[in-house]
Amino acid sequence: MDRRTFLAATAVTAGAAGSAGLGAAPGHAAVRSPQDLEPVLTGWFKDTYRSLEAMVADNGLPADNIDLSGGEPVLTENTSVTNIGCWIWSTVAAGGLGVISEREMHARLARTVATIERMKRLHGFWFNWYHTFTGEVLDEWPGSGAPVDHLLSTVDNGWLDVALRIAEDADPLLRGRIRKLRKDIDWSFMYVPYDPADPVAHPGHMSTGFRLADDALTPHFYGALVSETRIAGYLGIADGTVPGDHYWHMLRTFTPDQAQEMPPGGDWVVRDGVRYFNGHYTYRGRRHAPGWGGSMFGALMPELFVPSADWSPSWRTNLTHHVQGHRDHGLLDAEYGYWGFSPASVPEGGYQEYGVQYFGISPEGYCSNTDRTYVPYGEPKPDPSAYTNGVVTPHAAVMALMVAPRYAFDNLRRIARDFDAYEDGYGFYDSVNVGTGKVSDRMLSLDQGMVAAALAQVLRPGLLQRPFRTGGFRRTLKPLLAKEDFGI
Repeated sequence: MDRRTFLAATAVTAGAAGSAGLGAAPGHAAVRSPQDLEPVLTGWFKDTYRSLEAMVADNGLPADNIDLSGGEPVLTENTSVTNIGCWIWSTVAAGGLGVISEREMHARLARTVATIERMKRLHGFWFNWYHTFTGEVLDEWPGSGAPVDHLLSTVDNGWLDVALRIAEDADPLLRGRIRKLRKDIDWSFMYVPYDPADPVAHPGHMSTGFRLADDALTPHFYGALVSETRIAGYLGIADGTVPGDHYWHMLRTFTPDQAQEMPPGGDWVVRDGVRYFNGHYTYRGRRHAPGWGGSMFGALMPELFVPSADWSPSWRTNLTHHVQGHRDHGLLDAEYGYWGFSPASVPEGGYQEYGVQYFGISPEGYCSNTDRTYVPYGEPKPDPSAYTNGVVTPHAAVMALMVAPRYAFDNLRRIARDFDAYEDGYGFYDSVNVGTGKVSDRMLSLDQGMVAAALAQVLRPGLLQRPFRTGGFRRTLKPLLAKEDFGI
């Protein structure tokens, strides 16, 4: 779909897009895209998938990102297992949506799986960085030659495991090979059981990973429940390698005596024998359980695959309030005129975490602008002019389509139109500085992979979720999520 067609198509739906309420819930019946939006969303998916095709080397591995500043894409020499996972699930989505044939889907998946089979791994897990064109573990950073600190990253391996499960379900011809790859993935290796005698060192959380230089798990943990990192715990609980009480040991907020973004409301509760603080924050009169930094992808990325909103009214409400909060911050607090904030490439170069500080428990929460306008709790909100160099990230807004399709669509349409942030054959650029109009010249595998999965979920609800609605997910994880009550 060329740019002229894109703008004409979106103009037709602009009036309708602005009229829908933000209260739409992310359950499947509610998020099915309106009929008049489907042709445009399908075009967005096709172009996004083409950008991912442009990132893939002959061995089936995608680059971490591509530089489009010179017109033709230039691939980076580094890739991660999350990037590989993004390519796999996007290819399955392309097959399921009819963008490529089943035969082509199989050929592409088979090429990637063959390379994964040759890639070095340890303790059943893959390293954090590999060379895009050889599949070898990356020891030095391309360009600088600086050494890579080797880590078996828990969350990155989680996203590859998600993708392999999706491919195993979608392609019977590859099922045996993928099962063989996955049989050594034991999530108990990354899990640190709860010890009431020393809950700081043994919190019942997933470690951030295994660091080779120390030959040990890192001393850091994924504590915030409403963050993208929860996917690893979900996988372990569903497999039976991680106990279900891990879910209740995860943090809704810190306890009231700990430093955090704002003093939490809530109470101490006991569920399944676990006593924890069921905390929440309040922003513009709505309660929510925050994530770590307040990014959109932290709240919504696992929902692309594990349907917590279908299984839990409280999860549904919480995700809705996160989307509403991003919208209100972008339109009311900062008056950017646009919204959707997640870690992304900085339009002027580099990489930075973006988010809404009120939706993260970190006392140094992510900010929505490159200049990091952070307002400590209790201080008056600044004038909107203080939010200089605000950055919106289209992948965050695309994920919001699951929750508020018409509002999110209108936001994306305006980002594309007002900043020329949509490229024919590639889709949305990674980020936009709404103050200067500067658009990033890069596209990231991770961010494009989230866009592809989110569009697939809206166009064909459940397309990528089938492996996560059966087996241990239904038997073990679903009952836990169904009990969730954030107190909101």
